[in-house]
Amino acid sequence: MNLLEKLDAAAAARKAQLPEGLAAFGIPIDESYSATEARIGERRVLMLGTNNYLGLSFSSECREAAHKAIDREGTGTTGSRMANGNYYGHRALERELAEFYHCRECIVFTTGYQANLGTISGLAGVGDVVLIDGDAHASIYDGCILSGADVIRFRHNDVVDLEKRLRRLGDRSRNTLIVIEGIYSMLGDQAPLAEIVKLKNVYQSTLLLDEAHSLGVLGETGQGLVEKARMIDEVDFITGTFSKSLCGIGGFCVSNHPQLNQLRYISHPYIFTASPSPATIASTRAALKLLRDGYSLREQLWRNAHQLYSCLKETGYCLGPEPGPIVAVLLDSPKQALTLWNGLMAHDIYVNLVLPPAAPEGKSLVRCSINAAHTAEQIGRVCETFSKLYPAVTQ
Repeated sequence: MNLLEKLDAAAAARKAQLPEGLAAFGIPIDESYSATEARIGERRVLMLGTNNYLGLSFSSECREAAHKAIDREGTGTTGSRMANGNYYGHRALERELAEFYHCRECIVFTTGYQANLGTISGLAGVGDVVLIDGDAHASIYDGCILSGADVIRFRHNDVVDLEKRLRRLGDRSRNTLIVIEGIYSMLGDQAPLAEIVKLKNVYQSTLLLDEAHSLGVLGETGQGLVEKARMIDEVDFITGTFSKSLCGIGGFCVSNHPQLNQLRYISHPYIFTASPSPATIASTRAALKLLRDGYSLREQLWRNAHQLYSCLKETGYCLGPEPGPIVAVLLDSPKQALTLWNGLMAHDIYVNLVLPPAAPEGKSLVRCSINAAHTAEQIGRVCETFSKLYPAVTQ
């Protein structure tokens, strides 16, 4: 096959997997009304398919900061951080993130994807090893590929399997980067951080924790799993994104290792990408303050999460391992998942449809993302709709 024929083959395989379901992906959101409601076509829908965990996307503080930045600095930097794109706001945000995590160094990237891509490929190289969780995000996989290091997967959240692989590495474990996530984006479960830290210390490895989905969600001040587990001094590098709880776009890496700064000179995703726009940086700085002081927002988020999780479990749905801002309903087939997804959309509820290979263990998912702006009444409406649809889905 030539290059174009390969794309045709991929399209045919996707259509064969779910002939009637392709419209479920990439649906245009015609208008957003709030952190919980939007218009799709002529329908006003309740949004449970965003990662807007603290509901800050319409906060007055963030919007005002973005407006002021556009008026003061324009719409874009038109250059990389290494060239003309290193504005005051970028450096201020790095200082604020470093202070937030009590770390000495921080690098801000243009996207969260690039934060993993740039950090992993900068830390590891040919001859090194990267040990990654089997459910790792695509940005972690791609960072490993870019690094040229040897990549080894261990079974998801399985510390016994992780230790077995570290032991087999022998002396190479000292040149090994272990990469895990605070909350995993598909099933919403958390990494066993304390046990993994013990292993990385025993085998003298280096640990990178991706807090993309746990930033703002876990911990007293919202640092993530590292704060919940009281492990801030034990994790070597922490990456995260601005596109979830911080409601923007961008990413970061923080560390107490002074060597982090050297990534600015060797990381291609950092060197060769235009820096984030002034408005994005300004709104992220405002959101970070709200996140840090957002204890009540986290309380509301977790009330909503427990309400939805317990309701769906009582109804009989197969769910991810634990309650959280991501509540995943596991289905045996793409057809079952599409039936549920269509049923929810018919009731003006938008969720994410996830099919193999993105869904773990060959399953299909209907993935709900809950945020602090959802009301108890809205969650109740979602619970009622899932209960109505249960017989049709399980036939």
